[in-house]
Amino acid sequence: MIKVTDKAKNRIQELQTAESEAGKHLRVSVSGGGCSGLMYNLSFDNEVEADQIFEDNQVKILVDKKSLLYLLGTTLDFSDGLNGKGFQFINPNASRTCGCGESFAV
Repeated sequence: MIKVTDKAKNRIQELQTAESEAGKHLRVSVSGGGCSGLMYNLSFDNEVEADQIFEDNQVKILVDKKSLLYLLGTTLDFSDGLNGKGFQFINPNASRTCGCGESFAV
């Protein structure tokens, strides 16, 4: 399961409204790349294929089976502080992360 903090939920809802994506689910996936080997990807989607569907804090999340192995137990947060702005993944499966927080290794 993937958890969503209140700050992340609020930002997701703001983006859905601003980008005319209301009613679409949040797709969270992992792909190869980044300075640590794997990268997080976020998008809005309604195409449910062989995905796992989670709901936390009123956010529906789609995760493909391959990405699910890397994301189980992850918490999605949002920071808008002085040290940067953006979504943060608190992933217990990551053995290391890069300085920007956008990529990780297991």
